[in-house]
Amino acid sequence: MRAKSLTLAAVSAVLLAPTTFPDPVPAAGEVPVTRPPDEVRAADLLAKVRGCAEISRERYGSDDGDAPTVPVCGTREAVFWKGDLDIDCDGRPGARCNARTDPYFSDATAFTQSDGRYLDAEHLPYVVVPAPSHRWDYRDHGIGGGSVVALVYRDRVRYAVVGDVGPSDIIGEASYAAAEALGVHPDPHGGGTPSGVTYIVFKDTRVEPIEDAAAAERAGQRLVQGFLRGR
Repeated sequence: MRAKSLTLAAVSAVLLAPTTFPDPVPAAGEVPVTRPPDEVRAADLLAKVRGCAEISRERYGSDDGDAPTVPVCGTREAVFWKGDLDIDCDGRPGARCNARTDPYFSDATAFTQSDGRYLDAEHLPYVVVPAPSHRWDYRDHGIGGGSVVALVYRDRVRYAVVGDVGPSDIIGEASYAAAEALGVHPDPHGGGTPSGVTYIVFKDTRVEPIEDAAAAERAGQRLVQGFLRGR
C-alpha cells in the first residue's frame, strides 16, 4: 500500500447491448471446452489494447517515489493503463481491512453506497483512479464513481467499478476483493503484484447501485464484447 486515498465525487451513465463469441471448433480427438456464451478471453482483450494512444499529459509512477512510466491510454469507448496492483483496503472496516491489518487504512472512500455508507473493500471489487491533475482528469472522459472496469491479469478477466480516488501522481490500485478475484495476493500489508495488470475503464457507464457487484459483472461482460467487436 502506498498512500491514503482521497475523497472526491463524479457522475455518468449508459451501457452497451450484449453480444457473444462462439467457441472454436475443437481439433480431431480434442475434448471441447465448454464456455459460458458471455465469457471473454484475456488474450483477446489484451490484443485489443496492445497499442497506446496516450491521453495523459504526463505519465504516472506505480508507487510513491517511482519514476513516472505509466501512461493513460484512450480509445473511443474506454481508457486503459497497464501496471502494478496495490491493495486498497479503505472504506468500511472488516476482519481483513482495518487499521490493524493496513498501516494506511482509511475508513472513507471517495464514493459511497446507495445508503450513504462508504464502500466495502473486502467484498466489492473496485478500482482506484488518480485524483484530477494537470496529468489527467478522469472526469473529462465520462468516468466517475460506479464506472465499469474490466481487469485483466494473466488468463483472468474480472469486472469492477471505479470506487475510490488516490494520489494525483500514482496509478495502479484496486480493492481487496478485486485482487482476490484476479488471483493476486490481497493482503494490504505486503500483497499485490508489481506488474501485469491491465485496467480498462469504460466511458459514460455507471453501475447503480455502485455496490452491486453482480450488476458490474453483467455490464462488464456486455461492454467488453462490444469493445472487442469495435462497437
